[in-house]
Amino acid sequence: MKSLILYAYPPDSSGLSLQGDMLYRGMKENGEEVMPCHWEGKLQKEWIYNYFQPDVAIGVGYWGYTPEIILHPQKFGITPVPWLIADGWVANYHDVLNGLPLIFVTSEWVKKTYERDGVDTKNFEVAHVGIEPDLFKSIPKTDPRIKKLRQMLGVGPDEKLILTVGGDVTSKGAQEVLKALALINPEFSKWKYVCKSWGGDCFRGHLKEELGLIKELGLEKEKILHFEGQNSREFMPYLLNAADIYAAPSRLEGFGMIQVEAQACGIPVVSIDAMGPKETIIHNETGFLAKVESTVNLESELVYPEMGFEKETRIFFDKPKTFAHRASVEDLAKYLLILLTDEKKRIEMGKEARVHALKNFHYRDIAAFMTARIKARLGLK
Repeated sequence: MKSLILYAYPPDSSGLSLQGDMLYRGMKENGEEVMPCHWEGKLQKEWIYNYFQPDVAIGVGYWGYTPEIILHPQKFGITPVPWLIADGWVANYHDVLNGLPLIFVTSEWVKKTYERDGVDTKNFEVAHVGIEPDLFKSIPKTDPRIKKLRQMLGVGPDEKLILTVGGDVTSKGAQEVLKALALINPEFSKWKYVCKSWGGDCFRGHLKEELGLIKELGLEKEKILHFEGQNSREFMPYLLNAADIYAAPSRLEGFGMIQVEAQACGIPVVSIDAMGPKETIIHNETGFLAKVESTVNLESELVYPEMGFEKETRIFFDKPKTFAHRASVEDLAKYLLILLTDEKKRIEMGKEARVHALKNFHYRDIAAFMTARIKARLGLK
């Protein structure tokens, strides 16, 4: 079987790009015939169609990428096998998706989202995102590189570091974490909270909200560090290992790649008992899952020409759709306090997290699973 992988290539730090690159590298290392190409590169895609003659084009994205990762390969006689996230809700291309022999999605929650929004999911299969356990591995806090990074982040020798990372940390539940820290601060105050974002207008807009919340909660602003910017793939394991706890009770999370990477580094994760995290974190073994306290439900949403519609219009739903979640602040406080004060528990959970990540999310194993399913479903060798 010859496979073309369509994703943001060369890889960057975005989740979809890393998702595709782990698949490409896994298939290549497994001995498969495979080529990468940027999902938007029409000339290069057509060149590869003609000379490489792939059997399948595995496109990484969401339903809005349908013209580029499904319709374009079909035009040239190549069978598309998309690997999709949900990105909120499925507004268009239902007939196209229903006609495909195989679609991968990153979690059962993503599958249920497509089903909720009217897509026939009989040909859907769940393929979790792969991670690199040889890169994302435990590094002792005594390692000089980790010690220096903690020092640069302002973490004292007797302090515990809580870390949240995202395009913006608000969507990763940072405001709920801040509220939880305000609850536990009278009992345990030797903590620092680092919020690392990629930057941009979205980050800066949410930062104003978080700074206001910090003041409202009466937290010391010196204990909370926000910083932005791009970091290399090779740096992220050091940042994760600098932390004692990874906290991300995400408001919307179809999978949660960095939560799995944190587990691979032996860092216990505090997240939310919903969506992707519910499928990647074992409660009370590799981390904690706070219950859902509330949801954001919408009765309508705008759609645009770039989503495949003729013009901008508003679509009204038959019944409200859940677009986001909020984790229980009381649960978060309880679980954070356990990990902050019980070193034995924290270390044991970290060890279990590493075993769990290695066993279930190795990128070569994910690639092998997807390869086998494609060959079986499409009758390829």
